[in-house]
Amino acid sequence: MNKKNLWFLSVLLIAAFVLSACGGGAEAPAAEEAPAAEEAPAAEEVPAEEGAYQIPTVEEGKYNVAFVYVGPHDDGGWTQAHDVGRMWVEENVADVHTAYVEIVAEGADAEQVIRSLARKGFDVIFTTSFGYMDASEVVADEFPDVDIIHISGFKSNEANFGNLMGAMEDMKYLAGMLAGSRAKMDGNPKLGYIATFPIPEELRLGNAFALGAQETCPECTVDVRWIFTWHDPILEKEASSSLFDGGAQVVMTGADTPAPAEVAPEGKWGITYDYSGNCVVDACLTSMYWNWGPVYGRIVEESRDGTWVGGWEYFDADSGAMGLLGFMEGEEMMPGTAELPAEDLALIEDTLAAMLAGEFTRFDVFKGPITDNQGNVVLEDGVSLEQLDLDGFAQFGVPCETCMYWWNENITAELPSLD
Repeated sequence: MNKKNLWFLSVLLIAAFVLSACGGGAEAPAAEEAPAAEEAPAAEEVPAEEGAYQIPTVEEGKYNVAFVYVGPHDDGGWTQAHDVGRMWVEENVADVHTAYVEIVAEGADAEQVIRSLARKGFDVIFTTSFGYMDASEVVADEFPDVDIIHISGFKSNEANFGNLMGAMEDMKYLAGMLAGSRAKMDGNPKLGYIATFPIPEELRLGNAFALGAQETCPECTVDVRWIFTWHDPILEKEASSSLFDGGAQVVMTGADTPAPAEVAPEGKWGITYDYSGNCVVDACLTSMYWNWGPVYGRIVEESRDGTWVGGWEYFDADSGAMGLLGFMEGEEMMPGTAELPAEDLALIEDTLAAMLAGEFTRFDVFKGPITDNQGNVVLEDGVSLEQLDLDGFAQFGVPCETCMYWWNENITAELPSLD
């Protein structure tokens, strides 16, 4: 069994922990005015055809691409980031028609909607929640001429069905640098991290944040709150407030709403996630966001050319599919970021430039020397983790060598229980 297949096994073993894709909820208010319905035919513009869901129609003479959303298209988080990607495809790929069905429940409803879209004649279908994985697989087998791409899962038939995800640890590492710089400047070396589920992804992202903070603020420490959900505005605000009350100067979230920035007391700061438009209050330092459009556009072009083959794609920052608000071309820094020390901003900008050039990857984020918070050497100087280590827990039977069940030395929290 090769390492790729071992990685898929590792994800399979942990998948039971994950109930939905990051940002899977529908409760977050939009951070900005929703795009007008005329920009693309949304589901509500056509008659209802399949139960409670309204299925859009294809346009003759165009390559037809559909998106299935777990939340509303203007939720201000995960789903809105995907819808911005959909609109990018509409605007930048020639002779393409896009449409979406929103607020689709996972399970049987998702299977019904995906099948209906395939029957309608859509050429490509993107399914954007973890809980759509099995439904996507079933429909892909029934419609071998339709390409189905599932976001955040681990299954593929290596033909017309595959999955797609990215190394957000890159952006979280940069956000850690920013948070450390802000905390050092404010004279309070305490940071906070809101974690969702006790899976390798969350430890990986938390450790990336902590490693970045260590670069700009060696004395900084990071506390953690677990909320066991991807999207719950109330729990996210409570966890953020708990971290601030515990002394944190900057709180970063691994969930979907902009809660840390919304509840930050005066003089303290939050870092948001998923969607570039959700960092709107002055207490927000930045947002680590997805930019799905270029990747979606490439896949649509490959599908139309007949060259796309379903597989397991995990992209890095050089794909252009993720960003750090205020540091990408054409963006302005938030007020609390723009006033940071010039040498720290230069470090962040230079590291980002290396990432975008493909010269600094997730394996550079996790390169030794790294020591855990129990004093154990995780990685010797110059040694990097491998993909299986980034994604695996040995406690689940994954044959990783170093694995991800550790906290970096500046994290004060205990490891989560895996029972």
